[in-house]
Amino acid sequence: MATPLQDKIAFINGGSRGIGAAIARRLAADGASVALTYHGSAAAAEALAGEIEAAGGRALALRCDAADPASLREAIDSVASRLGRIDILVNNAGVFRAGAIDTATVEDFDYTVGINVRSVFAATQAALRHMPQGGRIVNISSCNALRMPMPGAALYAMSKSALTGLVKGLAYDLAPRAITINNVLPGPVDTDMNPEHTEFGQSLHRFMALQRHGRPEEVAAMVAYLAGTEAGFVTGADLLIDGGFAA
Repeated sequence: MATPLQDKIAFINGGSRGIGAAIARRLAADGASVALTYHGSAAAAEALAGEIEAAGGRALALRCDAADPASLREAIDSVASRLGRIDILVNNAGVFRAGAIDTATVEDFDYTVGINVRSVFAATQAALRHMPQGGRIVNISSCNALRMPMPGAALYAMSKSALTGLVKGLAYDLAPRAITINNVLPGPVDTDMNPEHTEFGQSLHRFMALQRHGRPEEVAAMVAYLAGTEAGFVTGADLLIDGGFAA
């Protein structure tokens, strides 16, 4: 039986842990060959690639610095050379630096924008050189692009909001090639970066209609939909999966 993403090639920028790893597993289960990047977690990335291969899929793990556009281009070109093309690009790499405006530095600003915004632009530009008609681009943004109800996170919220404007513009640039581009905006998700069981994790539930963290697999399911043929009429959109955080 054919799988939804059979014979597709997916590149996941930031795919070794948490939401990125769940996306890699789901796209592979749906039939895609998956290339996932990591920066500091080589063991986790190689283990995930091995897991996907053992389950009958195809996976590559590549070291890549999301803050460096040249590193991104090199990784994407390498995958396209080895696998033939890039059908699906998922921009998942992201960082969070907390700090009030009177203590935040220009370096904090540049670091946040460099990974959360510039890497999306750089990876998209590089992947488009290898992407055929009807390709798919999915960015992992955040519900904080729409609502930030606590102090010390303005830079993060700003960087995720920037993806909304970028995607709305690129939707028109890419439409002649039937390439769609969308943002997925998760709320709190139970990962090692934001575990549900901590005091801070529990405190987030008061902002939500569904008072629990999401699961990485739930976010991956939305990404898989956007990566598939059924989402061909969805582009330039912000899709919330946040338990009502922004409601």
